Amino acid sequence: MQTVLISGGGIAGPVLAHWLRHHGFAPTVVERAPGLRPGGQAVDIRGVALEVVERTGLLERASSLRTRMRGMSILDPDGHEVDRSTEATFSSGRLDSEDIEVLREDLVRLVYEHTSAGVEYLFGDSITALDEDESGVRVDFAHGPSRTFDLVVGADGLHSAVRRLAFGPEERFAHHLGSYLSVFSAENFLDLDDWQMWLRDGDAGFGIMPVRDNTELRVAFGFESAPLGHGQRDGATLRQLVVDRLASMRWEGPRLAEAARKAPDFYCDGMAQIRMDQWSRGRVALLGDAGYCPSPLSGQGTSLALVGAHVLADCLARAGGDHRAAYARYEQRMRPFVTANQALATENPGGPASEESVAHAKNALSLDG
Repeated sequence: MQTVLISGGGIAGPVLAHWLRHHGFAPTVVERAPGLRPGGQAVDIRGVALEVVERTGLLERASSLRTRMRGMSILDPDGHEVDRSTEATFSSGRLDSEDIEVLREDLVRLVYEHTSAGVEYLFGDSITALDEDESGVRVDFAHGPSRTFDLVVGADGLHSAVRRLAFGPEERFAHHLGSYLSVFSAENFLDLDDWQMWLRDGDAGFGIMPVRDNTELRVAFGFESAPLGHGQRDGATLRQLVVDRLASMRWEGPRLAEAARKAPDFYCDGMAQIRMDQWSRGRVALLGDAGYCPSPLSGQGTSLALVGAHVLADCLARAGGDHRAAYARYEQRMRPFVTANQALATENPGGPASEESVAHAKNALSLDG
């Protein structure tokens, strides 16, 4: 039985672990956080990714957790409504679609609960070194003892440690898209009832949606910016930057700034894509954002993670122990799908991608190919 270490306990890693276990592998998931990560924006499960969720046995439960928006308002910088829709929202697309929009933390919890009984999870630890030879990969951890695995998969996000250790510094592969995104929760001080609000003021803007039966808000605040210097990327500096930018907004700026200052789940990072010529090296492979992050601007990061996990496990299962052949087939199958989905974030900067492009990207791959 081949052993596989997966770095990253978000969505891609645990889904890969599920399918590897299904195919007879022994997966271990290591996650730097002490437990499941809270917070995050609503994410979309679209097209062929819905088929992955169904095959995983989670479609009914995921559907029960979906957001239930009635529509959205578009506001001017002073908060006056200039347009509205009861047919679609910017976060999820058409409301009559079969696609599922769900809070990221809910999907993470759902997948973890589905896999925890049969998968080894190591929370509160991370990979610090990889040493590969003909028999396997010796892995050093920040806290636990070193162990040897047959294969290692980096599913540890945009700032992947596995990618850095196996392929080189992030700067070689990350392409900044000209903006930053912050996501945080707040009390529903706007009394929104299954209704989103979107506002843009100059080079900044935000979307606000109610969640948890309208008891809470999720705020997604974006602003245009060149890449920030290393000294400006720590959590406290980014939070203060967002607080200051929000405080300058005309409509509800002070209350949003205060919510960002206090939010326990505050997140902020640059919008970037990871572009690589190869997603594997030796016994190490990359999955999801670690290898081909499309950025939240695409709306397809979660779908790429789900589909990539299923395809990688399928290729490993079919390869009869030949990881080189499995990784090559994985890249061959996934590359067109990744290219189509990354294009959603770049074909129309500052605006939504065309419906034709979205429809193609959602289904540009067959799970049984």
